[in-house]
Amino acid sequence: MSRKCEICGRATAYGNKIARRGLAKAKGGVGKKITGKESRTFKPNIQRVRAVVDGEVRRLKVCTRCMKKGFVKKPVKRTVAAN
Repeated sequence: MSRKCEICGRATAYGNKIARRGLAKAKGGVGKKITGKESRTFKPNIQRVRAVVDGEVRRLKVCTRCMKKGFVKKPVKRTVAAN
């Protein structure tokens, strides 16, 4: 099960967490020094939602950014008549 948006293709991105020490030159110090690098992951907020695709309801894995932008059309909720 991949962590990837089926609409925009956003997936897990990789980067570095950089630890620094010292005072910046602009603040009167000798400059910031890097004391360590640690690799990390940036994971998109993926949700499983029911969406209308080509007139039929399907379950999709979609990032919340696409949901907020309105790329996902949610199905109409059916009301159950009480007898």
